[in-house]
Amino acid sequence: MTTLQNNSSLNIADKLARVADEIGTVIIGKRSTVDLALTAMLCGGHILIEDIPGVGKTSLAKSLARATGCEFKRVQFTPDLLPADITGSSIYNQRTTEFEFREGPVFSNIVLADEINRASPRTQSALLECMEEQQVTNDGHTYKLPNPFFVIATENNIESHGTYPLPEAQLDRFFMRLTMGYPSIDEEIALLGRRSGQDAIAALRPVISLEELLDFQKSIHLIHVEKSLYRYIVAITTATREHPRLALGASPRGSISLLHAAQAYAALRNRTYVLPDDIKHLAEPVLSHRIISRSNYGGRQDTTIEVLKEILNDTPLEG
Repeated sequence: MTTLQNNSSLNIADKLARVADEIGTVIIGKRSTVDLALTAMLCGGHILIEDIPGVGKTSLAKSLARATGCEFKRVQFTPDLLPADITGSSIYNQRTTEFEFREGPVFSNIVLADEINRASPRTQSALLECMEEQQVTNDGHTYKLPNPFFVIATENNIESHGTYPLPEAQLDRFFMRLTMGYPSIDEEIALLGRRSGQDAIAALRPVISLEELLDFQKSIHLIHVEKSLYRYIVAITTATREHPRLALGASPRGSISLLHAAQAYAALRNRTYVLPDDIKHLAEPVLSHRIISRSNYGGRQDTTIEVLKEILNDTPLEG
């Protein structure tokens, strides 16, 4: 089997497996979630981590940053947070008698938007231009964000008091929605026996450099995709738009994201080609937040996942 290598002859699968192993010293027993997060990073995509409190959402974001050599900044989203608190603002300099732009925390490689649904829609929307255009506009001037640039947002899915649900336009800008889930009994016992969470994260060392990560991102587009798999992806997203239980189906952005995710996932598996099983495996994290149930508009993740599984079972792969 042919392996995929970047221009420096460094194997993507091997290097990112080492990244996942490093993260695994902090995030115990969640290798599949870590692999999905690395898949999103290879695609330059933003991640929404939705789960109950205390299962490691913030630790995953910090660990990803340290293991990939990325600069990391965290923003705690609260109802009184303003857009300028994220993007930055112009400050008057008395010495020069001019306004100077002071960068906000969004000027980083990985930005953790912690509990994003606790901020007002106006503040949430401040991330839209950043996530889509990788830039900030202030007082008519445009400032480019670092490359690579990822937003990792978290939200608790069991508490609605004092929260502002993310609008569909912003949800669609997240490449993937992930969940952590409870650890198994053995995993939780191992968790209790290791050093404290902050000490474990501080002990992480970069496995790859930013330059390698950027090279890897360019390389995934070389992964071969059969024409029949293009039709398979479109058949899946089209089915979401026509399903009677769904009020909103996946957009073309969803189709493109599923294609790129499949290419990146194939690279992680040391393949130069995409398999139908890659698409099936990635459909839920890539598409579930882009579709809305008709019976509960705005809403339930379990319903949309159930419908997606039904669609995947009913959609044939045509040659």
